[in-house]
Amino acid sequence: MKKVLFISSTGGHLDELLQLKSLFKKYNYYLVTEKTKSTIILKDKYKKVSYLVYGTKDNFLIYPFKLIFNCIKSLCIYVKFRPNYIISTGAHIAGPMCCIGKIFGAKIIFIETLANSKTKTVTGKLVYKFADLFIVQWESMLKLYPKAKYTGPIF
Repeated sequence: MKKVLFISSTGGHLDELLQLKSLFKKYNYYLVTEKTKSTIILKDKYKKVSYLVYGTKDNFLIYPFKLIFNCIKSLCIYVKFRPNYIISTGAHIAGPMCCIGKIFGAKIIFIETLANSKTKTVTGKLVYKFADLFIVQWESMLKLYPKAKYTGPIF
């Protein structure tokens, strides 16, 4: 059975990613997100969940340290699970995991957030360069990401 790692930051990105939860039954899955009060309950719903440190770029002094910690922890999670595929809806923690996966040979599937219909996200800009499949949920986003695949909303 193929191993698929699903990763996104908390909030809307995670809501979008969890729209794909029907895939959890079809694959040996692992879910990774940021640890917050709202995500701690995921351990009760899903068998395989790991948490990274929640961080925003608002605090410029602390964010680099959280990012470095999350990169190291992402590497540990990747080595432990060894996914064939990484599927992400983005933000903060997703970029480093997608980079790690690409280095070690995983196929990267990135779904640009539904929240953006006219601008690229920071993570989208990074991952677009090497994603095996880059999906946009707005047809207008094909102008920004010409090699992307338009699927419409995943909701």
